[in-house]
Amino acid sequence: MGRIPKSWKGICQTGDAFNSSHCNRKVIGARHYIKAYESHYGPLNRSIDYLSPRDKDGHGTHTSSTIGGRSVPDTSFLGDLANGTASGGAPLVHLAIYKVCWAVPNQEKVIGNTCFDADMLAAMDDAIHEGVNIMSLSIGTHVPTPYSDDGIAIGALHATKKNIVVAASAGNDGPQPGTLSNQAPWIITVGASSLDRKFYSPVVLGSGVTFEGESTTNYKMDNFTYPLVYAGDIVLPNVTKDLAGQCLPNSLSAKKASGNVVMCLRGNGTRVGKGMEVNRAGGIGYILGNSPANGQEIVADPHVLPATAVGAIEAVQILNYIKSTKHPMAQIIPAKTVLHTTPAPFMASFTSRGPNTVDPNILKPDITAPGLNILAAWSQADGPTRLSSDDRSVEWNIFSGTSMSCPHVSAAAALLKAIYPTWSSAAIRSALITTAGLINNKGSLITDSKGNPADPFQFGAGHLRPTRASDPGLVYDASYTDYLTYLCGMGQKSMDPSFKCPKITPKSNDLNHPSVAISKLNGTVTVKRTVTNVGKGRSAYIAFVKPPKGYTVKISPSTLIFKHKGQKKSFSITVKKERQISNVQGGDEYEFGWITWLDGVHSVRSPMVVSSA
Repeated sequence: MGRIPKSWKGICQTGDAFNSSHCNRKVIGARHYIKAYESHYGPLNRSIDYLSPRDKDGHGTHTSSTIGGRSVPDTSFLGDLANGTASGGAPLVHLAIYKVCWAVPNQEKVIGNTCFDADMLAAMDDAIHEGVNIMSLSIGTHVPTPYSDDGIAIGALHATKKNIVVAASAGNDGPQPGTLSNQAPWIITVGASSLDRKFYSPVVLGSGVTFEGESTTNYKMDNFTYPLVYAGDIVLPNVTKDLAGQCLPNSLSAKKASGNVVMCLRGNGTRVGKGMEVNRAGGIGYILGNSPANGQEIVADPHVLPATAVGAIEAVQILNYIKSTKHPMAQIIPAKTVLHTTPAPFMASFTSRGPNTVDPNILKPDITAPGLNILAAWSQADGPTRLSSDDRSVEWNIFSGTSMSCPHVSAAAALLKAIYPTWSSAAIRSALITTAGLINNKGSLITDSKGNPADPFQFGAGHLRPTRASDPGLVYDASYTDYLTYLCGMGQKSMDPSFKCPKITPKSNDLNHPSVAISKLNGTVTVKRTVTNVGKGRSAYIAFVKPPKGYTVKISPSTLIFKHKGQKKSFSITVKKERQISNVQGGDEYEFGWITWLDGVHSVRSPMVVSSA
């Protein structure tokens, strides 16, 4: 590791199981923030969390190592899965840790921690003062929040003033539309998609039919079949019909579950919690079936008994087998790692979707990155399931969420900052967004978890391509003043009271964002954009448009001639509604398109979304 930068002003805050000696050239700073948490819950229960920057959960270790963990050979999960060399996306970066999330009293950690706005904002302001270059926030909300009431949005705006790139998770509340977190345009909002790696753990039925499943459990079933039952058929009398197949705590009859493989369904409760309930009731194994909303996306979990998870199609077929067979049987085959799977990437069903409910004239999310079944380092103070009864200790864990995808983008932003230290945070965001990919490893458009074509409300501009981002050709730049002017147009003037709004404020979709969103169009609208040449000195770009269905799109001028590096050129985008639109999503009518500037070397692509009035 290189020397600690002279500009660094941070500290290593001491506390439970942590002192200044734990900092080094990799972790150069560490703090914790708990005032708002303790004002709400009272003093921290220090048996469930450390009153210090130290991680007793695993989430922070996983995300920070994904950004900047050093290259470590011969890693694996539980000895035999995801074997190989693990490395963070930017292995030579220095890390500063700001712990703002804490265990909720009397709640299993697997359900999630809590993070208070006041604690997050205090941490972000300290990080700005102490000299960070990139902020990575694997934190989301369940309820969309106006920017002026959103601690992350406020802190990120402060960071923008210092040209600090802020990446944040889109959230895990998909596949429902309008569920996004972190929707401010000065944040790069990251969705989650898959890798081309799976952890196959097949189910073999007594009929001889085999279904592909996935799991990361280290518990193995003996090499023969066991009786197979559906959870809904073995519940206790007090369990309601709508929850009968969910395997919620204390819902199964031990008499009927004992010695059987139990089939449960996704929906209510946690995936690993369902396995814990099967284990409590004496089940010998556990099959988790996806609901239709989850499609074929499978989150592989380290269950506490032999177990596997199957897609929605396979779940229906297994249930039909159980219902149509007098003595159904099943065997769960131990998991193995399979590489180069197809299609990949595809969008995770859990990734939160657009439209942007705070400002529908800003397209979100911005980009997607790997967030499904990701291997990274783990705190040995917490088991791999994060269940209090799981006493296993692991150095590495396979975890899923937009919390996992966000640090991939943060690492790429750090690499771009190292290459282009004078670039603004907006320029770095633009480079990542306009170079993102749309095609999977089968040569088709990225799909959702059901195999249907995905759209910018899921993946933004597409899947992260860091190498392409290092040479974007053109960037859409924006300043702190531009964002304050944008907020004036939104009627939110309190985020910097010292700023005087112009007498005439531009439309919010005139913000120089690297995507275009026009909501409730009735007739014609024109928006403006400006690009900066960051490629070769002399270049000529031609505009290509794939218009949203039912609309015409005109770019003027359609050719941009640059004489030197750093030159700026502006253009207008005029969108006209042609006919009635029939596609309905989230209560509005949306169609998607693309604007691409090409010079023969670079492809500078921006997504478009238009809704009609």
